[in-house]
Amino acid sequence: MSVTTTEILVPRDVPLGGLRAMTVRRTLPQRQRSLIGAWCFLDHYGPDRVDETGGMLVAPHPHIGLQTVSWLFGGSIEHRDSVGSHALVKPGELNLMTAGRGISHSEVSTDEATVLHGVQLWVALPAEHRDTEPAFTHYVPPVVHGQGWDAQVFLGSMFGSSSPVETFSPLFGAEAIVDGGTTITPDTDPAFEYGVLVDFGTVHVNGVEVTRNQLAYVAPGEPLEIAADDLAHLLLLGGPPFGEEIVMWWNFVGRDHSEIVQAREDWMAQLADSNGAIGDSQEIFDGRFGIVEGDHLPPIPAPVLPNARLKPRR
Repeated sequence: MSVTTTEILVPRDVPLGGLRAMTVRRTLPQRQRSLIGAWCFLDHYGPDRVDETGGMLVAPHPHIGLQTVSWLFGGSIEHRDSVGSHALVKPGELNLMTAGRGISHSEVSTDEATVLHGVQLWVALPAEHRDTEPAFTHYVPPVVHGQGWDAQVFLGSMFGSSSPVETFSPLFGAEAIVDGGTTITPDTDPAFEYGVLVDFGTVHVNGVEVTRNQLAYVAPGEPLEIAADDLAHLLLLGGPPFGEEIVMWWNFVGRDHSEIVQAREDWMAQLADSNGAIGDSQEIFDGRFGIVEGDHLPPIPAPVLPNARLKPRR
């Protein structure tokens, strides 16, 4: 069995959400790999006790050129966005937000959440769809069972289960629990590259050991054999290589430096008063990114752009 194309990606800790930041483990993007299919961003967090960490408190902020995928293993998060969506993100339920040409949203863990545990992912939109209308989709996938494993497929198809949620490029996403001593070899698309994130447990992906919080990358055309040494909790991702260069900065996915600069200017214009000043408790005004109704947190100003031009990556 070839193991040369199975890479192990180790996350880095990143503070998320300003002064009351919670720490997340960022596995994508990395220097050696920016995307798996159209998946361009993967934050993995928890399990954290909300009474100790303060939970998630992310005030209104903007996005362009991407979709956000929220998937929880434990806890609950209140989502509000500028297209009028108000939803609870709960374990085993997909919340997919399409930013397209521009959207803003907030994410706040609820009072009922004693533990917060899950992943936040981004999907890069293909160039022809990156200015699509913003939207929000909710889906509860069924739990499917096999010998020594359970899974929920929230995007695409695997394990004999298919998600009806439409995407702008071929994608796959699922959560799986695999008993120790069980080996699974799910049907795969030879055009797809795949990622296996280990939430807990130890597995071998095509013979390569993958431990807690690590992400294994499997190249197109390679087998996907997952052998669990002990009880393992996994997130599986996939898609054909994206094939387009993207520029990622802050909450934006674009194609060049000028597109990111314009998005930043448009967001900051929504935070400025009639004199163009931005205060500590700024209001937000309607514009490209809309207004998150019902959220009373002050919106997050964009950071300062770096002096150098942003470089595209694949």
